[in-house]
Amino acid sequence: MKNILPGLTALVATIMVPGTQAWANAETGQPFDWQLGFQRAASPVMEAIATLHNQVLILITIITLFVLGLLIYVAIKFNAKANPNPSKVTHNTLIEVLWTAIPIVILVVMAVPSFKLLYYQDTVPEKVDLTIKATAYQWFWSYEYTDAGFEFDAFKMEQEDAEEEGEPYLLATDTKVVVPVGKVVRVQLIAADVIHAWAVPALGVKMDAYPGRLNELWFQVDEPGVYYGQCSELCGQGHAFMPIAVEAMDEADYQEWLAEAYDEYARVRSDVDVAAAQIDTTR
Repeated sequence: MKNILPGLTALVATIMVPGTQAWANAETGQPFDWQLGFQRAASPVMEAIATLHNQVLILITIITLFVLGLLIYVAIKFNAKANPNPSKVTHNTLIEVLWTAIPIVILVVMAVPSFKLLYYQDTVPEKVDLTIKATAYQWFWSYEYTDAGFEFDAFKMEQEDAEEEGEPYLLATDTKVVVPVGKVVRVQLIAADVIHAWAVPALGVKMDAYPGRLNELWFQVDEPGVYYGQCSELCGQGHAFMPIAVEAMDEADYQEWLAEAYDEYARVRSDVDVAAAQIDTTR
């Protein structure tokens, strides 16, 4: 017993430490080792995606167990030993109708919420509080706050800097995309060279960026935090070094950041421009 206890203690510690780290990473919108399922949803779209995923998972689990039960039943009841004189029946109209009609019904049951989710995901709401234009380059992102009149580039944070600031390497950027909590954000996407993709799993968004074509997506962050993503198209040898970091702030903090960002990134500054930069996101 004395020899078993240290082993059990070590096993519990091994299980608990990754679990603690997992919860910490979930709160900061990043994946963790041995993660199962999606990242914690931080937007209405991602919540809808997770809900549909869970519903379909239940459905396919029931189907799998049903088919497994049939296979076990057939293997036991109709094997050569238990059934030495097999049936000569080759057709059964009822069974053939059922195995055609039931899968169709299942597909319709799955299709209806899927199409509703696609429409919800792809339709930008009429009321948009903030518009950001994201331009993809090999290999970094450039962001323009079109209403505020400034833009900046976001590069991968170097490993030493990421470790010093406690940020995840290859996910952290030297400059974050900052948005207000609870507001509808529209992101317009374009690429300057090859095809890229702007994807943030916790927000449920992924859209390709093409040269010469403007795509758009939308999201609404439910709570403050930093949410990470990456380019999701094979865009060249630096593909792995195009991270995305979105930081959601409360309204007061966001307005403060907006004024500081305007002072730092705006090309031309005037009193009129400063007033215009204070975007009213309380509408």
